[in-house]
Amino acid sequence: MDVERKLEILADAAKYDASCASSGTEQRDSSDGKGLGSTAPGMGICHSYAPDGRCISLLKVLLTNACNYDCLYCVNRASSNVRRARFTVDEVVKLTLDFYRRNYIEGLFLSSGIIRSADYTMEQVVSVARKLREQHHFRGYIHLKTIPEADDALIAEAGKYADRLSINIEMPEETSLAKFAPEKDVRAIRRTMGRLRLKLDEAAEARATKTKPPRFAPAGQSTQMIVGADSASDNTILKTSANLYGAYRLKRVYYSAFSPIPDASRALPLIAPPLVREHRLYQADWLMRFYGFDVGEIVDGTASGMLPLDIDPKLAWALRHRERFPLDVNRASREELLRVPGFGRKAVDRIIATRRISAIRTADLARLHIPRNKALPFIVLSDHRPSARLLDAEGLAERFKPKATQLGFGF
Repeated sequence: MDVERKLEILADAAKYDASCASSGTEQRDSSDGKGLGSTAPGMGICHSYAPDGRCISLLKVLLTNACNYDCLYCVNRASSNVRRARFTVDEVVKLTLDFYRRNYIEGLFLSSGIIRSADYTMEQVVSVARKLREQHHFRGYIHLKTIPEADDALIAEAGKYADRLSINIEMPEETSLAKFAPEKDVRAIRRTMGRLRLKLDEAAEARATKTKPPRFAPAGQSTQMIVGADSASDNTILKTSANLYGAYRLKRVYYSAFSPIPDASRALPLIAPPLVREHRLYQADWLMRFYGFDVGEIVDGTASGMLPLDIDPKLAWALRHRERFPLDVNRASREELLRVPGFGRKAVDRIIATRRISAIRTADLARLHIPRNKALPFIVLSDHRPSARLLDAEGLAERFKPKATQLGFGF
């Protein structure tokens, strides 16, 4: 099989892994004439998005889609009837360098099916990164998917060459993982996450004391959960995420809506969950990480434990807690402002900077990039105060829901 055909198969097989953003690593470049590539921001065939909105292009492939494991939700499972392919280490290295020189990519995201053993697979993955860094002096971004059952020495070596490491926890509940992926062990996954955190903490402590630390995955570790393959509620998923952030200091938890696969098991749902559910989970995740919300606050008052699909989680929280509003924008604390619908972190920083000079008025909202219709019912400005009747009205929620549209026939 030629390399082009392998790339077609193995790039397609890698598309289900969402955890491939390339933010947070150290800055490197080759402007001194040594090495190749850089991690400099600003360049926009996989498009990933950093937390600041930058578009990053990565070569996203599997080393092979052959796998010893038979995870029911995976299109590359051992029992799946799909075309198999396998790159050699040198083929992946050459593809990465050639694509970079053509300005197609800024880095590499490499994963693999489990072949022979976890150690053998991990050694192959690490060999790609080692050759890129040591033989070709590649300074671009490298993200490696790690194998939890692999030897600690291999995981440590992966962190030496990679910018980010990730281990997919796959399912929010241990019982679901045992049902859908019997060969995987959630304890092994969490144990490896814990070891990664210890190594990352050691590197951080060395940097804090201004000693040169051993290089270890400067962009940290991430994971991914599949949404909608089992019956786990959004509440369960977010609680698992909060635990992972707290226990292992993950940079990101990615949510991937389940996609029906060919010849699927009867244990799997027949249809995919609505993509907006994935979107709402990301919004809720942002509220936990950057807006000071607790999981219990985000899903409180929802008997089903599910986030509403028609409005965003912050607006849903505000509508459930109208007693906290209206909020005086010119006096409220930063923590209070972050809870106002329509107020992002940058907008809140601009509000605090502006009100030191002058009182904020309704006309200032556009300049501060704040959506008026969403924010005005919940705030007090120097020239605006919402009526108590508006804030207490039963139909206030309907004001924010998308309007129904007539479906056409497409001709």
